[in-house]
Amino acid sequence: MDNNDILRRTRYALDLNDSKMMEIFSLGGIKASREEISQWLKKDIDPDYVGLSGFQLATFLNGLIIEKRGKKEGPQPIPEKQLNNNIILRKLKIALNLKDEDILDLLKLAGLEISKHELSAFFRKPGQNQYRECKDQVLRNFLSGMGMKYREGRSSEFSLKFKKSSAFKVQRIFNDSISVFRF
Repeated sequence: MDNNDILRRTRYALDLNDSKMMEIFSLGGIKASREEISQWLKKDIDPDYVGLSGFQLATFLNGLIIEKRGKKEGPQPIPEKQLNNNIILRKLKIALNLKDEDILDLLKLAGLEISKHELSAFFRKPGQNQYRECKDQVLRNFLSGMGMKYREGRSSEFSLKFKKSSAFKVQRIFNDSISVFRF
């Protein structure tokens, strides 16, 4: 996955508008104009497409952490010049205050099941024996799961869950109780 795709998917999953994106970049330490953000969000086949550097994506993710969790005391983290999927996953975990179980649930929502041990290997230091590189498929599924949970959860109080068979259940949450209807 390239940096522009990660930015695009994060924006979609968290339902961020241009003004909010500009604010998040500013919190991270970069002044980004609406035009720049628009160019970063375009597909690579668009003639106005501009590639997003690792430093710019790291700045955005640092700004997202500050936006969601507040500014920490002392010196602010310096954005990395080069990012990998492990760093991106860690920064999103911190920004959204996710526990391991939450990440596993998001991955499961997107159709990918991994063990807690596999997940913890992504957050280890690269020199450790148990360290494992986070592949694009894992990050892609994590971002898809974020979209399913955070975006679609806001738009409706109904959630459709399709079973492998053609039947499906409609779940409605009302006053802390769930009513299940079969069609």
